[in-house]
Amino acid sequence: MSNITSPLPREVADAYVDELIALDPVTGTFLGVKESSSRLPDTSPAGQEAVAELLRTTLARLDEAERQPGADSDAERRCARLLRERLTAELAVHDAEEGLRAVGNLSTPPHSIREVFAITPADTEEDWAAIAERLRAVPAALAGYRESLALGLERKLYAAPRPTATFVGQLTEWADTDGTGRGWFEDFASAGPDALRPELDGAARAATAAVVELRDWMRDVYAPTIEGAPEVVGRERYARFARYFNGTDLDLDEAYAYGWSEYHRLLAEMKAEAEKILPGAATPWVALAHLDEHGRHIEGVDEVRDWLQKLMDEAIEALDGTHFELAERVRRVESRIAPPGGAAAPYYTSPSEDFSRPGRTWLPTMGLTRFPVYDLVSTWYHEGVPGHHLQLAQWVHVAEDLSRYQATVGMVSANAEGWALYAERLMDELGFLRDAEERLGYLDAQMMRAARVIVDIGMHLELEIPADSPFHPGERWTPELAQEFFGAHSSRPADFVESELTRYLTIPGQAIGYKLGERAWLLGREKARERHGDAFDAKAWHMAALSQGSLGLDDLVDELSRL
Repeated sequence: MSNITSPLPREVADAYVDELIALDPVTGTFLGVKESSSRLPDTSPAGQEAVAELLRTTLARLDEAERQPGADSDAERRCARLLRERLTAELAVHDAEEGLRAVGNLSTPPHSIREVFAITPADTEEDWAAIAERLRAVPAALAGYRESLALGLERKLYAAPRPTATFVGQLTEWADTDGTGRGWFEDFASAGPDALRPELDGAARAATAAVVELRDWMRDVYAPTIEGAPEVVGRERYARFARYFNGTDLDLDEAYAYGWSEYHRLLAEMKAEAEKILPGAATPWVALAHLDEHGRHIEGVDEVRDWLQKLMDEAIEALDGTHFELAERVRRVESRIAPPGGAAAPYYTSPSEDFSRPGRTWLPTMGLTRFPVYDLVSTWYHEGVPGHHLQLAQWVHVAEDLSRYQATVGMVSANAEGWALYAERLMDELGFLRDAEERLGYLDAQMMRAARVIVDIGMHLELEIPADSPFHPGERWTPELAQEFFGAHSSRPADFVESELTRYLTIPGQAIGYKLGERAWLLGREKARERHGDAFDAKAWHMAALSQGSLGLDDLVDELSRL
């Protein structure tokens, strides 16, 4: 009789991470796996199918693992539920052949290919030798992506025209970042050591040539072929994407109604704060426009990076020991300026698994050198501390108590974005928004997330605008109306609004997770508080909540309520 025992769910999950890294070295680099630094993934249809086959194989292994003794423990159960939900959602997207029309202004294979260079280790000559090899892999990776899109054209699986046009513009910028004929990859490679200069320069020029080749094909073949294709995805595709990004099968009509209820609540609060800044302002956004001219500002790109670093450092000092208990390595976070040629929204990248690369926040400047404070404070509470950084770095910190999967690649977008939006609200509750200027900026950011729920669901499902709306009541949403509505209810400049709407057309169902995730976090906290009564310890609850790893919205409220 064999003494060999089958693996438990957490072992299956971690084996999946290892096998995924072998297929997707971009994921490996984000996790800090040095061996990934010289490679790029196969983005062709065959490469996509290889990943899908790994999903199927892992689900079969999970079936067996869940039958093993010990698989019903809380730790194994929680990991198994996440793994099954995530892999099933990913497989549904693959089986619908969405990877054959993945075009947009972010989160496409070419975006990942470019962005991974910004976090690839570049400290030694050996590191740069790996980078040179990765640069040489760019043409094949972009050719594989083009092969996938060409198959999509054969099967009449078309991307939306507007994101396609934006992507063509981005490729043009990547190929010539400053109008001198020098591309982004060449700029990046210029920081390498002189000993590798010919090798790096040659590889970078080849990468730029591949970008130009993809741009020309997208402009001259792909875009004309998809001309007239729908900009929106419809209810069936939207529901599939919403499951992937939120970890639950949403009642989309209820979520749409919730977005409107938040809109009305926030509008009333914004009007009250705006009155303190500019009495008699016709709308809160008139008051915000006044702040654009007369409010506090940071002048200079280096200066805003340093100011954001100080803001996060001060938040850590104030929160650690009072509302959180942070490990020393979690306390480290860096402020960075995002490379040009991407989307307009700020973002965060997690630390490597060994924390040799810290968590980082990234600010796209969009060519600006003057930055209003009201637009930065709550945003960096969201991206940095106590938002994305505290949650995602804490997951990495406790990975050995969870599983590698739960702490890294198993992230559910709505869980993370919901925590980050909850973190903004928490800082408001704790009094960190010091005046009407900062608080109106926070409410403006909250309104943006409520508007996302309204327009993302509304335009993709072509829903009717409610009769009590002050904006085009009774009409049905279109992308044009969505952009007009978003622009009228945001302090952001026109290029940001344009980028945002293109983002919603690119990754439908993702943008709604901020408010829906925040709602789940708030409900979980309230249920835990009701259960504990006067003994409720917010600091202990926060740390327990941040240490349980990723969860879909299906499970998040239940698990938070138990803490």
